[in-house]
Amino acid sequence: MRFRQVDGPPSYARNTDGPVAHLSVADRTGTVIGYVWANDKDDAAGWVVPSGLSGSALNAGGRWVRALRGGKARDLAPTVLLAELAQGTNDCQQSHVLPSSVTEAPSLAALKELAAGG
Repeated sequence: MRFRQVDGPPSYARNTDGPVAHLSVADRTGTVIGYVWANDKDDAAGWVVPSGLSGSALNAGGRWVRALRGGKARDLAPTVLLAELAQGTNDCQQSHVLPSSVTEAPSLAALKELAAGG
């Protein structure tokens, strides 16, 4: 028997060819555990994780993925959600937005390269 998903939680598109605004998320030690990115033109947003993270750092990223789903459920434009997150609305003991980390990458591929250490 095959599983056929007929509906799921609202979500932003996962890809874009355009530039992406993004912010850095760090764990309690200050290590970057991921980047939340957004592009309004394609109604796209997502979470990019650096390679080589510990299991606990990967788990801390779940909170940010849920924030993306919540933003889409509230029908927020991707960059509006990014601005909200930049204000610390999703910060917790395990992870937080690095202050003044909102910036832009020329593409999602460039951000993924940054996350890979390039």
